[in-house]
Amino acid sequence: MELLSNIALGFETAFTAEALFYCFLGCCIGTFVGALPGIGPMVTISVALPLTFGLDPTVALIMLAGIFYGAQYGGSISSILLNLPGTASTAVTALDGYPLAQSGRAGFALFINAVASFCGSSISILVVMAFAPAIAEIALRFNSTEYFAVMVLGLVAACTIGGGSPLKSLIMVVFGLILGIVGMDINSGAMRYTFGFLELTDGISLISVAMGMFGVAEIVRKMAGPSQDAPKSMVADLSLASMLPSRKDLSLLWLPTLRGTAVGSMIGALPGAGPTVAAFMAYATEKKVARDPARFGRGAPEGVAAPEAANNAAVQAAFIPTLSLGIPGDVVMAILLGAMIMHGVVPGPQFISNEPAMFWGLLVSFWLGNLILLFLNLPLIGFLVKIITVPGRILHPVVIFFICLGSYSVANNVFDVFVTLIFGVLGYLLMRRGFHPAPVLLGFILGPMMEENLRRSLVIARGDPSVFLERPASAVMLGLALLLVLLPLRKPVVRILRGRQSQDGPPLS
Repeated sequence: MELLSNIALGFETAFTAEALFYCFLGCCIGTFVGALPGIGPMVTISVALPLTFGLDPTVALIMLAGIFYGAQYGGSISSILLNLPGTASTAVTALDGYPLAQSGRAGFALFINAVASFCGSSISILVVMAFAPAIAEIALRFNSTEYFAVMVLGLVAACTIGGGSPLKSLIMVVFGLILGIVGMDINSGAMRYTFGFLELTDGISLISVAMGMFGVAEIVRKMAGPSQDAPKSMVADLSLASMLPSRKDLSLLWLPTLRGTAVGSMIGALPGAGPTVAAFMAYATEKKVARDPARFGRGAPEGVAAPEAANNAAVQAAFIPTLSLGIPGDVVMAILLGAMIMHGVVPGPQFISNEPAMFWGLLVSFWLGNLILLFLNLPLIGFLVKIITVPGRILHPVVIFFICLGSYSVANNVFDVFVTLIFGVLGYLLMRRGFHPAPVLLGFILGPMMEENLRRSLVIARGDPSVFLERPASAVMLGLALLLVLLPLRKPVVRILRGRQSQDGPPLS
């Protein structure tokens, strides 16, 4: 009964005209900036923050949060239609969403994206409502060893999603880790892999890596191909019937959506993990449990449903450590945490009890916002799909312009634009050799955090590496990572053993 009364309090707070208007405004802005390459929620929330100072703190946070989860929807639109992830967490959606669009099922892919995102968000919000205090307590018990183990597990899982060869995926993950440590070492102050460029002191921009290796590389690939324009057959049928999933599709998609939601809710509640890790792990999970893993990367609907449910669930769950512990889950959450403090709200263990109307109002607004996004995006599917019919001579320069604008806006530095273009050419060359850029992005994001938690764990343990096996959660996750490494070796080993038996011949009687 207490939970129901709290939810009623949340509806009372979030169902005011002012709160609904700013929730709608935040969702619209988030969808728009999420679809633009390189802009993203981080820049937008930073710009919008000063504009919220005249608003009620709850209303201000409702709008800023709407920008955050709205960007997840928007980012997947450009991922599916153009192979251009608007946000890092939607990069994995492009693996199967873009092939679906290329095969003439762009409307179907966008429909799956919208519904799976809504389901993941809604279920995760219910989980947060029911278990926020308990989840916060579990997350609080995690220390650097568990976080390191989570990241190792995420990187190993990424090696299974590279489209074929795990070895190629491993190479790309290592490449991403190397890119992630470029810049000044925060502990020693030493420069690493900067090659004398002062612009690399703070490292390589995530925008440059993501937009270059996905967006620019894809445009270069299209320009190098026989035709720059999408065939009309790709979008010939935009009827509602063509977008709706069949019974067979529904039977395939409901379990991946639930699994993605579960992965996203668990990963999102851990500080430092975030929606990107959740999306990659959900995709890797689906590929492991699938009867035919070869379908993934070629337009498998499950490859869209699972990561989209996961990254949207993770966004909602990421508010658990931010609100209840005062620990931001990622950079965007850190900005939202700063917004709370600027509005005079103190996050932490006492936040739920001291500010019940704000806490439950925010949770209810998340559900309302995702409902708004569902009804906002579904009617626009037919219009959005037509984007891919725009002639390449018009579309490609426009996309390149927004990519360069997004790269420049990070630090107002032309150097970042050149870095983006360099990664675009590099990404194209790697794609021609069968290397997919998705594992690079995960390695790049997790590299600095993994290094930090590794160092902290070893400092606390005075250099003893056995500390990672002494804590049960850390040992279990590292064991799962080892299992993921060994599983692909099972079939080759069995094949070799059977070959030796056949060469030895039948035993003598």
